[in-house]
Amino acid sequence: MIPDYFIFVPAYNVAATLAGVLGRIPPAVMERSQVLVIDDGSKDDTRGAYETFVAGEAGIAGSDCAGSSLAEYRAGNNRDASGFACADHLQYMRFERNLGYGAVVKRGISEGLRSGAKYIACLHGDGQYPAEQLGEFFAHLETAGNQPENTAPENVAPEFAPRGQPEDHAPAGNSPAIALVQGSRHLTPGSAKAGNMPLHKRIGGAFLTALENIAFRQKLTDRHSGFIVYNAEFLKTLDLAKLSPSFDIDLEIISIADARGYRLAELPIPTRYAGEKSNLNVVTYGLRVLRQIARRICMR
Repeated sequence: MIPDYFIFVPAYNVAATLAGVLGRIPPAVMERSQVLVIDDGSKDDTRGAYETFVAGEAGIAGSDCAGSSLAEYRAGNNRDASGFACADHLQYMRFERNLGYGAVVKRGISEGLRSGAKYIACLHGDGQYPAEQLGEFFAHLETAGNQPENTAPENVAPEFAPRGQPEDHAPAGNSPAIALVQGSRHLTPGSAKAGNMPLHKRIGGAFLTALENIAFRQKLTDRHSGFIVYNAEFLKTLDLAKLSPSFDIDLEIISIADARGYRLAELPIPTRYAGEKSNLNVVTYGLRVLRQIARRICMR
């Protein structure tokens, strides 16, 4: 059966948080989804955490609990053998060595397209992003997809092809209602600070986003959020092999959509930082972002 949604979960040393992330996916979303955990060569017991979660959820049913999270539903002991089994919608994949975030995203998108799902979401396994809001994001894309197609803006720059991405799939005359919706931690004023985002990340992110909003056509408030739900029709136009192998792959995909005239959207999400260790090198990432900005400006 072809799922409506495909959710891939980048997972690197997330044994302590993975179950909580999976448990916050709303049952109504899980019932329509295929969820793939991609373990990027973790050195901790990420696989054990996944297997324990699956074993605990194997008999859960959620057809009558659309407003709850799986964790809340399980706590209520409301199991119905006629309902769906959460475990049936979960899969696990492991890279034997750490290949990096870009490789995980490429594999997740590839598997999502192979599944035939209409919408593909990236949900990080470290717990920083709100799995409980996935339904809202999918609904936003579905609603947009039912609207009439829109004429592409006149100021689209068809010559811009990040990393040699072909332009023959760019919308000509009409554009999809929306290519992706990104979670923003800055749409609600003060949210990032209230969620304990480190000061250097708030300052650095604001600086880079300001530059990006000058360089790119569409203005966004949080281009560096990794909580993104994609329209699969847009993703089919990408040459995944040519995308970045690093953390800037999300920005690169957004940049391609922007340059081709696809519409972008963002919805507010809470900020969650609990002192966890980040695997992102902020200096390297910042330089990669600046390179993309420079390329965009030069190709105008």
